Amino acid sequence: MATVDVADGPVSGVGGMKISPRAGKPAEDAVLVNVPRLVTAYFTDRPDPSVPAQRVRFGTSGHRGSAFDRAFNEAHILAIAQAICLYRARAKIMGPLFLGMDTHALSVPALASALEVLAANDVEVRLAPGEQYTPTPAVSHAILAYNRGREAGLADGIVVTPSHNPPHDGGFKYNPPHGGPAETSVTAWIEAKANEFLENDLRGVKRMPYERALRAPGTHWYDFRGAYVADLGGVIDMDAIRASKIRLGVDPLGGAGVHYWEPIAERYGLDLTVVSTVVDPTFRFMTVDWDGQIRMDPSSIYAMQRLIGLKDRFDIAFACDTDHDRHGIVTRSDGLLAPNHYLAAAISYLFQHRPHWPQPAAVGKTVVSSQIIDRVTAKVGRKLYEVPVGFKWFVQGLLDGSLGFAGEESAGASFARRDGSVWTTDKDGLVPALLAAEMTARMGRDPAETYRGLTRELGEPVYDRVEAPATPGQKDSLAKLSPEQVKVTDLAGERILTLLTQAPGNGAAIGGLKVVAESAWFAARPSGTEAIYKIYAESFRGAAHLARVLEEAQAIVARALAPGAGREAAATEAKLQRR
Repeated sequence: MATVDVADGPVSGVGGMKISPRAGKPAEDAVLVNVPRLVTAYFTDRPDPSVPAQRVRFGTSGHRGSAFDRAFNEAHILAIAQAICLYRARAKIMGPLFLGMDTHALSVPALASALEVLAANDVEVRLAPGEQYTPTPAVSHAILAYNRGREAGLADGIVVTPSHNPPHDGGFKYNPPHGGPAETSVTAWIEAKANEFLENDLRGVKRMPYERALRAPGTHWYDFRGAYVADLGGVIDMDAIRASKIRLGVDPLGGAGVHYWEPIAERYGLDLTVVSTVVDPTFRFMTVDWDGQIRMDPSSIYAMQRLIGLKDRFDIAFACDTDHDRHGIVTRSDGLLAPNHYLAAAISYLFQHRPHWPQPAAVGKTVVSSQIIDRVTAKVGRKLYEVPVGFKWFVQGLLDGSLGFAGEESAGASFARRDGSVWTTDKDGLVPALLAAEMTARMGRDPAETYRGLTRELGEPVYDRVEAPATPGQKDSLAKLSPEQVKVTDLAGERILTLLTQAPGNGAAIGGLKVVAESAWFAARPSGTEAIYKIYAESFRGAAHLARVLEEAQAIVARALAPGAGREAAATEAKLQRR
């Protein structure tokens, strides 16, 4: 297996982060999770709700954590599931709930716990037969298909997944009737109610034994895979891929879509090879990520070494993360394509090859995604819709057709059907992967070659992300930062054009700061789960200029977070108000 070259000790990597000497190499036994102990901890360890890290907490993609840390245990799932039942009653959601899971070790027990509560609350549940794994986009697709044309008795869904997180993690996310990630107002209500149940030792949680829940009158099997695969021709030009006879490779990374790819190839007559169908909750087949951990991240050059090593066997290859809502595109010409680069190439292609998309359909991006997307969007004559981090901000636009495409720098995207109507309102890793095949088939060149053509015309950006330690107070201050606290007028030799604490597209708070100059920008945000803040930066003037942007960005943020900075800004604002 091909691996990336690293030094014999920790070295500086992207953004100055220390790269493990094991990065890009096969996982060793020492890093494998002990699955029996993990599952035992799930059932036997009880969280202490007085400890913040052990409470229910919904981030941008649901509640996540490890049973070893008492952050994802049976009590959490029972409490969250009961809270969702109460929310459904409160919101008058009376249709079925589509329930899916990925291949993480904690997903099977968490799904069982959830079903015990849902069935006891008389919720009609639809899940895949034989406890099959279900990708996130297949759940979103099922919700939308059921709700199409209905005004009452609407469906919603739950996906048990921590996305690409390490094998010891579990995750639980809720999708309301719009089919996408729940809004903050919804998750905040569910979170608060679930924590009440934890504080009261689960009093008020209804539950029945798992075997009874499986036989409950409201529990039904649903063919997620068949419905999703049969409908793919509505969003991807499968005829063009088949006619081109290009060779496709896919690595499911042991994820929920592992048994979707062969039915796709068979139904549409594609020359597609699944390089591995192994499902193993230790994920021992992975090459480890930058920090030496196993992480099923299809955008990581370290995690993707298996498919990168096979790239010359295929005209185009791709992978998806564990719940198949993120994509990674491996080209013969350049290897693994950076997510921002692929988003730009995909936008350019789609808005020139989807004649039935309505002219007002815009391009959605997050504030930390590349500015090459802005330039491509202008080139294709479309409006840009820039929002805070989190795919939930794209849901309504995808649903009503005002967005033709939505994507984020972390390799998540979805886009409209070929007729311009909604496909999914959650991230879909399979469809961007198959779009790479359509692009290669119809253009005669892979997406990396398309991207290089765009940079020759629009400029070539360099992009990076760094992390820095931050106390809880500093993280809170950063999330509430105001432009008045930034005392500089220039960034890396250029005049600052814009200081943003709200997203231009929808006016929502970005939970940090974005500073924009003519040919560079940076954005700073606190991490939702770690004692750090993150700085994303980009320059169209090369790597040396980007390094200067990052250096000045860290200094700007440090000054803004210094003691007294907030009081000084508040005093300035008060003086302005008095005037």
